[in-house]
Amino acid sequence: MTHHTVDRLVLTQGTIHDPATGRDGVVDDVWIEGGTIVARPADSAGFRRIEARGLVVMPGGVDLHSHVAGPKVGVGRRIAPHLARTAGRPAAVPTIHATGAAYAALGYTTVFDAAIATSAADIAHRELADLPILDKGIYLLAADDAAVLAAAADGDDRGLERLLAGAITAGRGWTVKVANPGGAAFWRASRGDHHDLDTAIPGHELTPRRLLQRLADAVGMIGLPHPLHVHTANLGLPGNWRTLLETMRSLEGRRAHLAHVQFHSYAGGDLDEGSFGSGVAPLVEFFNAHESLTLDVGQVLFGETVAMTGDSAAAEHLAHTTGVPWVSHDLHLSGGCGVLPIAYREKSLIHAWQWAIGLEWFLTVTDPWRVALTTDHPNGAHFTAYPHLMALLGDAAFRREAFARIHPAVRRRSPLGALDREYTLQELCIVTRAAPARIAGLVRKGHLAPGGDADITLYRPDRDLAAMFSMPAKVFKAGVLVAEDGHLRATPAGVTLHARPG
Repeated sequence: MTHHTVDRLVLTQGTIHDPATGRDGVVDDVWIEGGTIVARPADSAGFRRIEARGLVVMPGGVDLHSHVAGPKVGVGRRIAPHLARTAGRPAAVPTIHATGAAYAALGYTTVFDAAIATSAADIAHRELADLPILDKGIYLLAADDAAVLAAAADGDDRGLERLLAGAITAGRGWTVKVANPGGAAFWRASRGDHHDLDTAIPGHELTPRRLLQRLADAVGMIGLPHPLHVHTANLGLPGNWRTLLETMRSLEGRRAHLAHVQFHSYAGGDLDEGSFGSGVAPLVEFFNAHESLTLDVGQVLFGETVAMTGDSAAAEHLAHTTGVPWVSHDLHLSGGCGVLPIAYREKSLIHAWQWAIGLEWFLTVTDPWRVALTTDHPNGAHFTAYPHLMALLGDAAFRREAFARIHPAVRRRSPLGALDREYTLQELCIVTRAAPARIAGLVRKGHLAPGGDADITLYRPDRDLAAMFSMPAKVFKAGVLVAEDGHLRATPAGVTLHARPG
């Protein structure tokens, strides 16, 4: 694949959806010079014209929370051979080259791996260096490090800030991720013991609640572009909506991002499958009222995939529940992960609830600027299913047809059946581009204003939203045409995004 550059070009008379600049279906030109969007020049000589009339023009997609590199992903590629690439279906965990190509073919130009242990940062960066086309970054699981826990337990705020800043600098990370606060210590001490936010972390006079607060404060103090990225306790367990609500209350007034909230929004009791259900209503009420919080959903979609998490206790619980083989490992005793195959079925009571709960979140949050569209790839579904998810959000009739196929008990009890909201193209642009870029602190991405990166996707309008978003007409990365009608045209090297703590 060749790598060529075009210094100057103009996309003419496209229908622009650019929420950051307030353009909602405005027909206009987009001018590009040296890989950057520029204002309309006084002299347009030397700009190559590309006809965009009749096409929808959006910024390149930004995936705020995915799993694409590092040790856990390597294990995921091997744990389920039947989920390797087959005719008509991508591998559940693609190779790094296939990952970049498939994202670009969808119109995505930026991705973050959301869970890398500090001791695995170099490994992840070596792999990400081979990820073509996309700009990329990592969130570091620095909260698992023994020195960080000790500083937080001692109330040493300045020491905690120095440790986190040092970890981000050394690991070339973008922000700090906490996966089940204190979870690595709990799991080593008692193998799979799930805990609330007020049980002291083994070996420390420190609760998960206080750890979350001190981490959020420290991340804010050292000036990271993206706030603390929080995967709270009790992932996947019945009744865990209370833990997420307490997490939000603990973080009240602090900036924080809540990861894959679908997996943390369940009602019910441990031994009563019939009581399993949605706990979204009180959660979304709190979230809507507290603007310092943002979230990604982690939508479940039906089919086979691979689950992988930095929360080993949650992986062990899921493996024992489903009876599938799984892998867990500690990485230099500073963090770990669990990996296992999983198949989501429409007629499964639990899986149908998970599907409905994620959509309930999307359809009841009032401000799309605080939401990022994700499936927690590959945990809830493959990222190539994003167009299907966009159709579920933007086409109520399509969603009703899907709802009619799921487990009947969920159809009877889920609030989803009464929700008729449809996302507009502008709102779909927000949750896939503008909002993730803003939440991540990417000032040059997610918009088409002068000074922004020339990461641009052109779609053919279609009432079938899944078809529309599955195959962009053209995709530009830094002004280079990288994909056209599903075919790669160039594979430039993307940029590694890393923060510089203040």
